[in-house]
Amino acid sequence: MIAFLNAGMVTLKQLEALNWIAELGTFERAAAKLNTTQSAISKRIQELEASARVPLFDRSQRGARLTERGEQILALGRQMLALQDQILELKDGRQAPARRLRLGATELSALTWLPRLVSAIREAYPAVMIEPEVDTSRSLHDRLIEGSLDLIVIPDVFSDPEVTSVPLADVQNVWTARPGLVRSRRALDFDRLSDHTILMQGRRSGSGLFVNKWLTANGVSFKRAISVDNLTALVGLTVAGLGISYLPQRCFRPLFEQKKLVILPVKPTLPAVPYAAMYRNDRPSAFAAAIADLARQTCDFGRQLEG
Repeated sequence: MIAFLNAGMVTLKQLEALNWIAELGTFERAAAKLNTTQSAISKRIQELEASARVPLFDRSQRGARLTERGEQILALGRQMLALQDQILELKDGRQAPARRLRLGATELSALTWLPRLVSAIREAYPAVMIEPEVDTSRSLHDRLIEGSLDLIVIPDVFSDPEVTSVPLADVQNVWTARPGLVRSRRALDFDRLSDHTILMQGRRSGSGLFVNKWLTANGVSFKRAISVDNLTALVGLTVAGLGISYLPQRCFRPLFEQKKLVILPVKPTLPAVPYAAMYRNDRPSAFAAAIADLARQTCDFGRQLEG
């Protein structure tokens, strides 16, 4: 298509003439459709053939029969005419054309409020095609930077001047374990906590990066630590009694209520993890900013799987 356009000046009027000749079968009918003369239609086709440098019609045949290259140019021309119609619809305030939203989120959002966000987007933008991706914070941020995602929701732990970060909510984590694993009812300090195997969120997890940075700043290290990037797997291993982990308190409240896990009193408490909606600001971003605002309105890490 680029090579075709570079060959010379191509106008929408020429493509429009080609389209209606193919649609109606003759130059005369196309001229009547476009409210012009047959000679004007012929001139447009001659100019288009000069730009394309190929004959568009097989003049050895009767009637307006396209050549193979003519059919190829017709297909491209119809795409361009369709784009023109979509632009005019936007100008007239009519329904916008379908657009794509490549939306990335971590497991925590997917387990809680992501369905509500999807419902809000579909209500506000009925024609949008949503392509969700659930992955680790590190992977989602890398894909946002490379341009394969339009907006992501992750812990606000990465800094980049080309990325706008819209604060959503803070997530409070608590230390938790299978009932009976820790027999002391007194508050634990980190020295006593370190007597147990600690299940940590890994370095590809935004929450893991945030908490690990805080632990390091406070001089905390654990003798036996297992790194797990998958939140669901981390919960399963904790329920199985493999060790102590920190988990979002509100999201996993049902596990505490069902006595599958207990909250351990540990001092000092962990800092809340800030979550944000992020999009690139070095590209057209009005749509992404609107979606980020919808995320801000619907974000609730304490409500599980509500659409």
